[in-house]
Amino acid sequence: MRMTIPAAAALIAMTAAAPALAADGQVNVYTYREPALIEPIFAEFTEESGIKVNVIFAKDGLEQKILAEGQNSPADMLLTTDIARLREAADIGIAQPVASDILKQAIPEQLRDPGGNWFALTMRARVVYASKERVKDTAITYEDLADPKWKGKICIRSGQHIYNNALFAAYLGKHGEAETETWIIGIKNNLAQKPSGGDRDVAKDIAAGVCDIGLGNTYYVGLMSNGNDEQKGWAGAINVILPTFKDGGTHVNVSGAVIAKHAPNKDNAVKLLEWLAGDKAQQLYATANYEYPVRAGIETAPVVAGFGELKPDVMPMAEIAENKKKAAEIVDRVAFDEGPGT
Repeated sequence: MRMTIPAAAALIAMTAAAPALAADGQVNVYTYREPALIEPIFAEFTEESGIKVNVIFAKDGLEQKILAEGQNSPADMLLTTDIARLREAADIGIAQPVASDILKQAIPEQLRDPGGNWFALTMRARVVYASKERVKDTAITYEDLADPKWKGKICIRSGQHIYNNALFAAYLGKHGEAETETWIIGIKNNLAQKPSGGDRDVAKDIAAGVCDIGLGNTYYVGLMSNGNDEQKGWAGAINVILPTFKDGGTHVNVSGAVIAKHAPNKDNAVKLLEWLAGDKAQQLYATANYEYPVRAGIETAPVVAGFGELKPDVMPMAEIAENKKKAAEIVDRVAFDEGPGT
């Protein structure tokens, strides 16, 4: 597990003094979310509530760490990205259910666990990046990505990456296993190159003329638009098209949180979770990281608003989570990550 040196030192101290962390005025958050994003949000919460937020940041392994720590874990909340990680936290038994009318009113039903074990806090849409110079289409369905008209023109990161896996799992829920396999093979046949890199690399390759369209998350466009000159060039070379499923909406993944099973400061953790679903935190998320709020009535960042109105697909995230393993098996079975011609 990789983490910042201050975080590692804090984690050692916290683990050694776990019983002392149960206190009226604090809450302990384990998170994969970048400190630069969440620290301003937590600072606002502390100012309003008087509750101090102790943050432990890591790139991976937090679920297993909480599990290993057991009843002595200082973790009150796990703040994470992707439905797979939220579902895993529930499946391995490190989450506890929360009954909150505030959360039920703020977060749409399809974006929270039916058993109350996890709650989405932001959405990120999986969209089409399209060359401004070479693509005249203004509307594309996910089904269209397998159309031979795109042969040799699509760039994408690994089919096993959590972002694409979730999309494939959603497609599986819409169309069933056989049609999904045919569709994934169709996309593979349309690839310009072997899947590689990340979403920003997709935009980079489109700008370089390697491909005409690709899949990426919406918030990367905001980050590139406000990045260095090179990344601004990548963002400037593409249009964002909000694709939909036929007879459906745009696929979204989520970031979210669970309350740890042995949370020593459970009440404070629930207060924080409810606050994160409130107006101020939702606006901060939208402004700072170019994500879509889960709460209705919150404005998105201007660059995101420029993509057009998002109409999220209504498939429950829980159903997508159920399909992720089967989707991964299909990706392997068709050798998607080996690229076209294999």
